[in-house]
Amino acid sequence: MIKAGIIGGSGYTGGELIRLLINHSQVEIDFVFSTTRVGKKLSSAHPDLLGQTELEFTGKVNLKVEVVFLCLGHGNSSKFLAENSFSNTTKIIDLSNDFRLKADSNFEEKQFIYGLPELFKNSISDAQYIANPGCFATAIELALLPLAKKGLLHNDIHVNAVTGSTGAGIKPSDTTHFSWRNNNVSWYKPFTHQHLSEINESLTAFDNEIGRLNFLPNRGNFPRGILATAYTEFQGSIKEAKALYQKYYENAVFTHISHEPIHLKQVVNTNNCHIHLHKHENLLLVTSAIDNLLKGASGQAVQNMNLIFRLNEGEGLQLKAGVF
Repeated sequence: MIKAGIIGGSGYTGGELIRLLINHSQVEIDFVFSTTRVGKKLSSAHPDLLGQTELEFTGKVNLKVEVVFLCLGHGNSSKFLAENSFSNTTKIIDLSNDFRLKADSNFEEKQFIYGLPELFKNSISDAQYIANPGCFATAIELALLPLAKKGLLHNDIHVNAVTGSTGAGIKPSDTTHFSWRNNNVSWYKPFTHQHLSEINESLTAFDNEIGRLNFLPNRGNFPRGILATAYTEFQGSIKEAKALYQKYYENAVFTHISHEPIHLKQVVNTNNCHIHLHKHENLLLVTSAIDNLLKGASGQAVQNMNLIFRLNEGEGLQLKAGVF
């Protein structure tokens, strides 16, 4: 059994990670570290874990654990690693944005690999340190990577995506308050979202010259999931577009091309990404849908762990969507 540690287990991504790992056939949770809940049962933060585990939050870190997941706020992972020296054999999977960009990927002689399996699967399998992608970034990159690989993103790209309230984290704010969020939709950070940099770096892995990416993120009045629509000029037929995407994702365990228009309920509570293609005149519309806490965070982190330890890529991730 792989001994796993979780740093920051009381938030949304930490909770999802616990749920996945306690049901993973090859993993045993060694510890869940917290600075605010030491000695309290995990179910005190995640009531649905009642009867699932008797583990308690701890203030101690096992620096020799085989794999550790960092579920900390952005900017805090680097601080934690600077203060805690894990063994030379410990695998580290970080869910923050601290190490995603190339300029930040080398930290104290640790080289972090960007953890999008549909882009860097071979590198992930050989890696020790993983920078897990952002949720919006995952949805948008999966929508556009097949076009990038063929050099078909030289024109402007327009992306509109809506995310659930859990994307803002567990700490309450004005825009996550139920009375504000319910029956409401709004945009935020227009054209300046922090995930743009990693999206551009991923797309230019195939082609150094891509068109301008215009990204408008929206807040949805639902808890979880991301639905992204991206469109750009495409001179080929819809048949050619579908063949291109099916070829790119033919060996992808969790990314699937749908012949029918997609919706969020297909993917919420799963590690799947569903993609649909639509051609209108000279524009190709690509719709992608993921669960922001699973394929967009903790599920993808477990997928990366499976690759690192040479397990079945889908181990512990055969989850059921709640479609009704």
